Amino acid sequence: PPEPEALEPAKGPVAINFHNRAAVRVGLLTAAIASLLISFPMPTLVNLIWMFVSFIGAGFFAVYLYSRRTGDQLTVHGGARLGWITGVFCFVIATIFFTIVVISVSLREGLTEFHRKQLESQAAGVDVNKFLHVLQSPAGLAAILLFSLLVLFVFSTLLPLIGGAMGAKVLEKD
Repeated sequence: PPEPEALEPAKGPVAINFHNRAAVRVGLLTAAIASLLISFPMPTLVNLIWMFVSFIGAGFFAVYLYSRRTGDQLTVHGGARLGWITGVFCFVIATIFFTIVVISVSLREGLTEFHRKQLESQAAGVDVNKFLHVLQSPAGLAAILLFSLLVLFVFSTLLPLIGGAMGAKVLEKD
């Protein structure tokens, strides 16, 4: 008697997570590109807008690139997950640069002096002494650095997540 053919499991959509090599590669590549784009010096307001556009664009481009490389169409949820993976890599890269800058400034002139100059040049008429007093204590300095990293994490993961969800929605086929 003929043997029954083994049933192959139906191939469903591949999960978008850190175990998916294609998703990790695309996320890392687009994070590196976004990090490169935001590293160019610009005026503060233009730089902020450029950062928003670059981070959202990184998530969007990650979905586009993943779809092109794998042939898989992502759902909005999958696009958001791929955007978040991209954002995590953006955060890691930005944290490395942040650490290098903090160490460099600390060794040259000190963080307090650096921030005093920055605040005096940008905050005309604002008393910066309270902020500088906080910076002079180790606990205050640590709190400000940790808060800065928290804000960096939220923005560098949330914006690519939004871009990834938008990318999946825009690129979905009816």
